[in-house]
Amino acid sequence: MNSAALGPVKAVVFDFDFTLADSSAPVTECVNYGLRGLGLPEASGDAISRTIGLHLSETLVVLAGEEQRPNADKFLALFGERADQIMSENTIIFPEVPGVLEGLKSQELSLGIVSTKYRYRIEDILGREGLLSHFDHIVGGEDVERHKPEPESLLLALDRLSVDRQEVVYVGDSITDAKTAKAADVGFVAVLTGTTFPHEFNDFPNLGILPAVDQEFLQNIVERNRNGNP
Repeated sequence: MNSAALGPVKAVVFDFDFTLADSSAPVTECVNYGLRGLGLPEASGDAISRTIGLHLSETLVVLAGEEQRPNADKFLALFGERADQIMSENTIIFPEVPGVLEGLKSQELSLGIVSTKYRYRIEDILGREGLLSHFDHIVGGEDVERHKPEPESLLLALDRLSVDRQEVVYVGDSITDAKTAKAADVGFVAVLTGTTFPHEFNDFPNLGILPAVDQEFLQNIVERNRNGNP
């Protein structure tokens, strides 16, 4: 357990893809659009899903090899070109997320998002679903120089939310998220709506491994503040 997360929770910061929403279908199409544009073979949906949460330059390297790193800017441009056409309307918010967000706000908690996804895309998706107003701050890929698992984006969110490390829980679905929380010395809750197996999170400090951002998750946060950290 992270020693920093021993106080009452004042803010909950979420990853976006595979934590609050399923964007696997449009991301797969956008990645393969970029790979095709570079004259490279397409990758499987499973392989692409395992890279969601990484910066796109790292996605290219994971899927196509280190020798493709010089082509990262072109890959990002191709991905963005296709994403402008299909990303927002084809991303699906997980069904229990709206109720959880309302429940957290009813507890007077501040809410944030930290993602490698561009902030304006997240805002588009949340706005479409009527959820944007629930969030006090969103830190996207365009807001930082050093992306997850570097702690810069999470620390920026804490600064904007005006909370200390020990007052925050960061929620994510991937090892990248777990590494980010550890690097920032922030308490981490893992959810299993991504591609990471439960046992993989055991190598990292965590406050819990839960099925999803659902009512069990909400109750966990509420009880943590009501009774102290379990």
